[in-house]
Amino acid sequence: MAVQFDLVSPERRLASAQATEVQIPGAEGDLTAMEGHAPTITTLRPGILKAVAADGTKAFIVTGGFAEITATSVSVLAERAVPVEEATPALMDSLVAELRDAAAGSDDKDATDKIVADMMAARSAIGQ
Repeated sequence: MAVQFDLVSPERRLASAQATEVQIPGAEGDLTAMEGHAPTITTLRPGILKAVAADGTKAFIVTGGFAEITATSVSVLAERAVPVEEATPALMDSLVAELRDAAAGSDDKDATDKIVADMMAARSAIGQ
């Protein structure tokens, strides 16, 4: 039992594979999509997206975007996405700075602080 998983960012296609489950950092909370899932569209918050397949788990740092889930597929359109194994300390610094800059124009300080905190939590989760 699997779903077609596709992850793309403006820079490149990062993944296209069959996955038994996809763990998504949704804006309203984490969710796991599996075969037979109800149709859903959700926004992403900064965090770690994981695709679990027969050959192992692939993890990606995402900064935001959208996920469309159907009974047979999960399509993720990420603002920025990087495989965890490519996430260097310098890259993580850059992603945090980008999020801070993008949020600087917002009048909602709490939302801004949460976005940066989510990215810092993702950084910590991968040991950086």
